Amino acid sequence: MTTTPKTPSATEPPDGVDKAAATVAADPGRLGGIPMPEALPDSTFGQYVTAWAKRIRYGESGVLPVIIGLVVLVVIFQVQDSIFLSAGNITNLLIQGTVFILLGMAEVWVLVLGEIDLSVGFVAGIGAVITAILVAPPDNWPWWAAIIAGLAATSAIGALQGLLVIKIGLPSFVVTLAGLLGWEGVLIYLVNGHGSGGTISIANNVILDLVNGNLSTTAGWIVMVAAVVAFAVFTIFRDRRRRASGLVAPPLPITILKVTVMAAAGVALVLVCNTNRSKFAVLRGVPFAVVIVAAFVVGWTFLLTRTRFGRYLYAIGGNAEAARRGGVSLGWNRFWAFTLTGLTAGAAGILYASRLGSISNNIDGGTLVLYAVAAAVIGGTSLFGGRGKMVHALLGGLVIATIYNGLGLLNISAATQYMVTALVLLVAVAIDALARRSRTSS
Repeated sequence: MTTTPKTPSATEPPDGVDKAAATVAADPGRLGGIPMPEALPDSTFGQYVTAWAKRIRYGESGVLPVIIGLVVLVVIFQVQDSIFLSAGNITNLLIQGTVFILLGMAEVWVLVLGEIDLSVGFVAGIGAVITAILVAPPDNWPWWAAIIAGLAATSAIGALQGLLVIKIGLPSFVVTLAGLLGWEGVLIYLVNGHGSGGTISIANNVILDLVNGNLSTTAGWIVMVAAVVAFAVFTIFRDRRRRASGLVAPPLPITILKVTVMAAAGVALVLVCNTNRSKFAVLRGVPFAVVIVAAFVVGWTFLLTRTRFGRYLYAIGGNAEAARRGGVSLGWNRFWAFTLTGLTAGAAGILYASRLGSISNNIDGGTLVLYAVAAAVIGGTSLFGGRGKMVHALLGGLVIATIYNGLGLLNISAATQYMVTALVLLVAVAIDALARRSRTSS
């Protein structure tokens, strides 16, 4: 008599895998494989809030510190300069943050594994250069084909670096540090061979509008309402499914509160962006870049937190040996994580070039990679692996953009901007280390 081996489900890590990492991602009610104080499936609003407060006390504060920090920064800059919260400046801040957010999301893929990619700044630049070359004469590719080619090239770079880490066993720090230098050389070679004066200009209107274009005021409201409805339906059905399975789920008032906050944030965003931002012409509407980044956040969040592949990444980052013994393919999962890092970096580079209207050989890829790591870590992604979400890069990118924008309004020097960003990054890492210590002692 033969038995069929049990296949791990999409919601359950395989036998032997370190469930500490995989389970934390799937169920915030657990921490380090040990049940945390939590509400029951049929808990009341008060019980759920009490359980949430206990989780914070145990060191699982989630995104609360970064949200508080972001609010504090906004208040400080608004007090110093009333222009900060104007419609024009808020929209400009969102556009400035798109590159930081996407680069941070690129870094999350490898940080979850306990790895790092120091080359994403110049990899992003290569994606922009290839797109700019192909869309211009004499090639004259369609804009969508040029973008696909640029993203394919950066994905291949990520895959190559992943193979060096996986097959040869080289540290990702060393491989991507070499990539930082090597891909900078490739970028300079490409620009000098196809550009003029070290710069390749972009004349394609579609690519330029990726950042500089806007939705119509009506389209902005339609997209916002559709997003809120989709979020509400997904959240309600997910919570209902968890209750039916006997798992902990937020009570209905909490779910309604989440949807209400989402709707309020969407309404505020559209109202701000639909306000005329120019004194010389009519300029209003949600920027395309905001919609593009939102699509990446939603898509990558689903892939990382709602699929078997994503849960395997958490398991590998939490305990690679336990994951291997449980039947998880360390090589293939790490390979695709590095590939997605390259793909996301390429998207960031294309938006970067779209905003500037060109790409040059003096792109500061070293600074961009530091902002990428900072965005992920400031938002809450752990440098030690096993913990991180795409929303962390979103929040961290907004923090960096807020610092960059606010200090710029106050005419503070670039040196001070770097020092302030470094201080915020240090505080974020300290919070992560203290949270890990608290969880270990618990």
